[in-house]
Amino acid sequence: MLLPIKLICPKSKVRRDGTSIIFIQYCGKGNKKTLLNTEVAIPPNYWNRKFHRISAELSEKYGNAAELNQRLADLLRKAEDVISHAMKRKIRDVASFLKITFHPNLDTATLDEKARQVAALNPKSNLDLYFQIDDYIKCKTGKVVPGMLNIYRNMKDHLAAFQAYRKKPITFECFDYNFYESFVDFLTYEYVQRRRSQEVNGKREVIKGLKTATIGKTIKQLRIFLRDRMRRKIIAPIDLSDFKILDEDSDAVYLTWGEIGRIYQTDLSDAPHLIKFRDLFVLGCLTGLRFSDFATIRPEDIRRDMLQKKQGKADHWVVIPLRDAAEDILINRFNRHIPVVNNPDFNEYIKDVAKLAGICQPLKFSYKKGNKDIVIVRPKYA
Repeated sequence: MLLPIKLICPKSKVRRDGTSIIFIQYCGKGNKKTLLNTEVAIPPNYWNRKFHRISAELSEKYGNAAELNQRLADLLRKAEDVISHAMKRKIRDVASFLKITFHPNLDTATLDEKARQVAALNPKSNLDLYFQIDDYIKCKTGKVVPGMLNIYRNMKDHLAAFQAYRKKPITFECFDYNFYESFVDFLTYEYVQRRRSQEVNGKREVIKGLKTATIGKTIKQLRIFLRDRMRRKIIAPIDLSDFKILDEDSDAVYLTWGEIGRIYQTDLSDAPHLIKFRDLFVLGCLTGLRFSDFATIRPEDIRRDMLQKKQGKADHWVVIPLRDAAEDILINRFNRHIPVVNNPDFNEYIKDVAKLAGICQPLKFSYKKGNKDIVIVRPKYA
């Protein structure tokens, strides 16, 4: 088989010592050229361009012409072996495989292992579910807000937990109605929440099962991920019509203006670590921004008595008049620089603040777990 490959010694790449490296040039699809370094270098005027070999007149200081030509012939044959192996294994991007695999000291006996290693890194050929989810997250990085990446990782975590529970690998061939039903049942009743526990008879116990809305979010993201892989022609079409997105109306828990004022005026001198969380919370109430937005306010976003902020999730600008208290927090307390806090800490510590502010009246709210309505009574600060 005649391959589009040859030896070249480009005059345009002469080095300081007057020599030029001899390359193996491969022309792939679209006439895209790949150059492989043979680690043999000579002055370009000793290169015979008609026969693609070193001239017999080569000065001895650069080596023996016959020996170097034999080495080049061996390397050319080695590169041809790599190309032939890639074609035999039906590797789509032969040029990339050649570039990654070829080396003058390559042992062609290891080509099978090399092909497996390259395939493992190629989204088109590695159909491991979790590799594909990681590739999906990588594709989305920089295109969505960081919070969305965490949602994708949660979906991956839920699938991995289900795989461990069922004691059987999850592959793309698994996704049918039986899988959907079993997965939803697992998330509803068996999934162990890692960061949460509850007190029962004086002991801390794990919490099993997720709320219907949380399960619905996972199913929604799973469907979007699978459709992305189908559009990219990585996997065969899957019928997802039975993958229903579960949802429920959530009970609204809100603060009155009076309660926000009590929180703002609470004396935290005995718990100074809570002050920044209290001020951030009140700032969020007074601006109507999400945590991901008010926690990333920059000095240049504050213009006179207005806050101009591009919202991350909605991806558009808002202009917010600053109330006196909001301006006091931003200018006088934070000196225009928002303290760095993470969302889990914020959610935890603001409950302590609300408790110290006396926001303690009991509230009853409910959520669904499977077909059951779970009713809970908790103090409002919680």
